[in-house]
Amino acid sequence: MDRASRRRFLTLLLAALGASAAGSVLYPLFRYLSPPGNDTGRLTVSFNLADIPAGGAKFFDFRGSTGVAIMKAEGDLAVFSAVCTHLGCIVQWEKGKQDFLCPCHAGRYTADGTVVSGPPPRPLARLPFTVTNGSVTVG
Repeated sequence: MDRASRRRFLTLLLAALGASAAGSVLYPLFRYLSPPGNDTGRLTVSFNLADIPAGGAKFFDFRGSTGVAIMKAEGDLAVFSAVCTHLGCIVQWEKGKQDFLCPCHAGRYTADGTVVSGPPPRPLARLPFTVTNGSVTVG
């Protein structure tokens, strides 16, 4: 083997190693920065109305995110996205106070989803739902 072919082989080997190293760094970065697909959740979710306690809440997975259905103390049903509009934390239902609390930055929402205090810029997103024969269908 002469010097020219050995040098060419080493150049190709180093180029392949460099490309492999760049790919192993760039691929995870690309996956992290690209938005997730929308096929992670079902289009509709159904559950029994009896699963929601009076004055309580039922959290569920909806289209790759978290939703919450609450049965207000007055007996009215409301369904929201449980994602805080500030930084995307999942809100908690406080049964005793009949409101939502975001544990990240103490944002508060009423049982109607409107902002009471804290940094959230918008109310909780309402989700469409129907109640048929004691079954709640969201979506």
